[in-house]
Order: sequence, then C-alpha cells, then structure tokens
Amino acid sequence: MTEQESPADKPLRPLTPFQQAIIALASVAMGAGMTINFVVVAPLARQAGLTEIQVAGILTLSAAIYALMIPQWGRWADRFGRKRVMVFSLSAMGITNMAFLFALEAALAGAITGLTMFFTLVFVRIWFGLLSPGLQPASMAAMTDATTPATRAAGLGMLGAAMSIGSILGPAGATILAPFGALAPLWGSIILCLSCGVLVAFALPKTRNKRQSAARPTPLAMRDPRVFPHLLFLFTYFVAVGMIQQTLGWFIEDRGYAAGFAETPLSIGFELLGIDVRLLIDSVEEGTVLFTGVAFACLAVMMVFIQFGYVQPRKPDPRGMLPTGLFLIAIGYVSANLLAPFWALCLAFLIVGAGAALAVPAANALGSLSVDRHEQGSAAALLAAAPPAGFIFGPLLGAALYQWAAPLPLYASASVMAILGVYAVLVVARRPLQ
Repeated sequence: MTEQESPADKPLRPLTPFQQAIIALASVAMGAGMTINFVVVAPLARQAGLTEIQVAGILTLSAAIYALMIPQWGRWADRFGRKRVMVFSLSAMGITNMAFLFALEAALAGAITGLTMFFTLVFVRIWFGLLSPGLQPASMAAMTDATTPATRAAGLGMLGAAMSIGSILGPAGATILAPFGALAPLWGSIILCLSCGVLVAFALPKTRNKRQSAARPTPLAMRDPRVFPHLLFLFTYFVAVGMIQQTLGWFIEDRGYAAGFAETPLSIGFELLGIDVRLLIDSVEEGTVLFTGVAFACLAVMMVFIQFGYVQPRKPDPRGMLPTGLFLIAIGYVSANLLAPFWALCLAFLIVGAGAALAVPAANALGSLSVDRHEQGSAAALLAAAPPAGFIFGPLLGAALYQWAAPLPLYASASVMAILGVYAVLVVARRPLQ
C-alpha cells in the first residue's frame, strides 16, 4: 500500500463529487455577491451625490472588516460545524446586500441625503463585512477534510478558481439584468446567494458532532518564508485588480458609451434577440451598468475558455504560465485606454481574461507547491486571504487615481502587472518545483 493509499491519508469527512460541486457553486455565488457592487454601486452612488472616494471608502471598509473576520469565522466553523457556517454566511450575504440595496434606493430617491446617506450606507455595509466571511474558511476546511494530501491541492484549487470565476461572473451578470433596472443585478446576486444557502443546507452532511482529528494540517503562519512571497505576490496582484473593478464603471460612463447606446452594435445585438433595450434602459446609469457588465462578461468568457480549454487539459508548467498571463493583462489594460471604440475595449478585456486565466491558477499552484504535501491545504487556505486583502486597498487607491486622471488606474494596474511579470521571469521561473 502506498503512502497515498494508507488509512492515515483517507479523507476525514468524505464528500461526493456532487457535494463538492455544491460547495464550489456556493463559492461562485460568494464571489459574485462580493464584486457585483463595483459595477452597480459605483455609478449609482455617484448619481446619489457621493464622491468617488466616498464610494470606494464604503466598499473598502467592508472589505477590511471581511478580511479581518475570516480567522474568527474559521474558528466558529470548527466549533459550530462547516455546514452551519456556510449556510449562515450565504444567507447573511443575501440579507445584507438586500439591506444595502434598500438604502441605496432611498438615497437615489432623495429620502436620505448628505452625511445621513453616507453613514447609512457605511452602517449597512459594515454588517456585510461582519456576518458574511464564513463561507471561505468553512468551505476550505470542509474541502480539506474531504481530500487526501494527494488530492488536497486540486480540491482547494477548485474552490479558489470558483471564487475567482464568481468575482468575474458577478459583474458580467449585470449585462443580462441591467436592462430590467440598474439595481436588478444586485437582486440577482441576492437570489443566487440565498438559493445556494438552501442547496448547501440540503446537500451537505452535518459536521458539528464529528470527532476532530489531529491529522488535520496545522495552520501555517502568514510570515512562513516559504509561502509569504507568494502571498505578497497575490496580494499585490489583487490590489491592481481592485483598482480596475472599482473604476471601470466610471471610466465607461465618462467615455460616453452609454449615452450613445442606440447606435452601438450592442443595441443591435439585443434587437436580433427580439429585445429593444432602448425601451428598457431609461438612464445613462442603467446603460453604464450594462456596458460595464459586457466588458466584464468578455473577461469572464475568455477566462473560462482558457481555464477549461487549455489549462485543465494541458496542465502547463505554472512557471511559464505566470509571466505570460501577467504580460497579457498589462497589454489588455493599456489597450483599454488607448483604443476608443467600445468593441476595442471589449477586445482588450478578452486579452485581460486570457491573462487572468493563466496568472491566477499559476500563482496559487506555485504557492501551494512551495510547502510539503501535508501542508498544501494550509497553504491554499492562507493564499485564499489574498483577494479580500487586496480589495481593501485596491478600490480606494483606484478611486484616488481616477479623481486625478481617468486613465491612471488602467496604467497603474498595467505597470504593477508588468513588474510582477518581470519578477516572475527573473525569480519565479528559475525556482524548481517541489
């Protein structure tokens, strides 16, 4: 019997492929629920009278609380059970997003204004950061228990990929729902989160009363010298991504794409489907949500295509994937500003999507492979903190740069990606794989 087949390496709490897929779907819903606000809230909150810095400050504060609460929710998942925490987290995300939607509607209607509006939105969003972070640590723990050391990296990688895809599909989903109202995408994410909570509640087994095993890997310290460079690398990457997700809606609105919607190929495309979107979109803000969603949809489609059409079947060396992906993202961001037509911006984000599909899995894989096999679960869980930590600083930095000059977030993010790409070529690519 090999080491991988020994009794000590059997899963602590096995899950069927269907149950693991449900957890992955919940991660997609969580990623979508977190990032759809960048598409919907940014233009609408500015319409309600908030500045770019105020909008970014609201989202940044909730992201900071979210990141800080992840370890505590991990402990509560051990105490109360993975399933209960996952269901509670998905339900909390749906309910707090609903409360934020109602507060935003009141602001748009003029029922609350000035500082009252700002602090109401801050107060509601704080509860999102406090109550919804449990899914990530609970799902990571459940997947760790359901895998062996030989399959753990793949299992946890699936959750990371699901969260990343959700973070892109959320804004992309605005494309479908924006014609029914600027706030319709938020309602879509709310329904998705609550529905996934119900699925998790019925599909997963109970976990609270199961005996805890000493075989579970000990959590790695954040400053572990093997993992910390990869964690810092991913954190920097997601700071750059956060700058774009915060400001792209403003960039599209200020370029006037939505104002000239009736003459665009996008409008003609909807008409070919029998939908006269011009009758449904009655404001520039709704058009901005639609156009921003289309840009993110291009990114998402290419990301999924590359991930499942190339990365999964070919399994290329992550040391080569990483710099290639980063340089593609840098090219895409620069092209998005230099090329004026909207179709060219969509082409630029197709390039960004191809790069992201290569860079993110490669960075996570290299971080996981930097430790011993029995520590891969802990390394993956630690690396999973990089996206929310990056979104603490990225949106605020992007908003500050945007107020100075609209193209700056795109150029700054492209510069960061290029620097990371050079580092990947000169340092990461020369390291041997474990």
